[in-house]
Amino acid sequence: MNDTHRDPVQHRVRFDFEIEFTNGGGIQGQDFRLDIDGDDIADSALVDYIVRDLRLLMVGQARILNKAVIVEAHKRKADAAGPGRRIYVDLSHTIEDGLVTYPGLPAARVCDYLSREASREVYEAGTEFHIARIEMVANTGTYLDCPFHRYEHGHDLAQIEAEAFADLDGIVVRADHREVKAIDASWFRDKEIRGRAVLVHTGWDAHWADPSYAVGHPFLTEDAAVYLRDCGVKLVGIDSMNIDDTCGRARPVHSTLLGADILIVEHLRNLAALPDEGFAFSAIPPKVRGAGTFPVRALARLD
Repeated sequence: MNDTHRDPVQHRVRFDFEIEFTNGGGIQGQDFRLDIDGDDIADSALVDYIVRDLRLLMVGQARILNKAVIVEAHKRKADAAGPGRRIYVDLSHTIEDGLVTYPGLPAARVCDYLSREASREVYEAGTEFHIARIEMVANTGTYLDCPFHRYEHGHDLAQIEAEAFADLDGIVVRADHREVKAIDASWFRDKEIRGRAVLVHTGWDAHWADPSYAVGHPFLTEDAAVYLRDCGVKLVGIDSMNIDDTCGRARPVHSTLLGADILIVEHLRNLAALPDEGFAFSAIPPKVRGAGTFPVRALARLD
């Protein structure tokens, strides 16, 4: 018999714990066992699990004792997330020194303002800090566009309410760039999109950080933008270099969506990891007055 296929080694962690409550009292546990991914888990993650799984309140100091990782088959079903457990999928590109997101715009510069070595002259022995200096244009990495980006009197980042870009009910529309480049309204028909964040998955993020990323990218057409506007969507995102066709000078998708106060997120990634529906989408920028675009940490929350 060919025995080349084997189940992966599974690990569990065995531990004791002590938890104190801020309003007095506490609880202890001995010889708890928990399924884990990989072969290690931080004490803080174990504390979070206990608090969540036992639905504890008023938790103060917590200690994990006698922790040992053992090779043992998992006891919980793979799809048993446990009460209150949430899974987050990161949909953002990493910003790093030298990153060029959009051709013709300057690269991001990430360097030391205060190095650890220099900080030793400021603080007592054994204490050091690092302060980074970051120079970049607002259109860097995965970023959000709000109306001020396109319209002089549109709302800027400081004027957009949090509910416009946090915990939005999401839907993924899949339009493979190998099959379609100009994504028109037909891709959005017969879908429940009103009041939702509509994320367009093209797979173009596979070209990120390569010169080919800026050439021949997929985009939405004007009629798609009009349809999304008329259907009352909250936000539109895409994993491409631009939501508009950049071959010419017109930007009808930006104009249509931002003109209707519909936010845009460009340069998403990892949309293949999401289900078509059943997640909450967030793309939260800092509260900057006088700016219409800024990088975000885009996340999908799967409950």
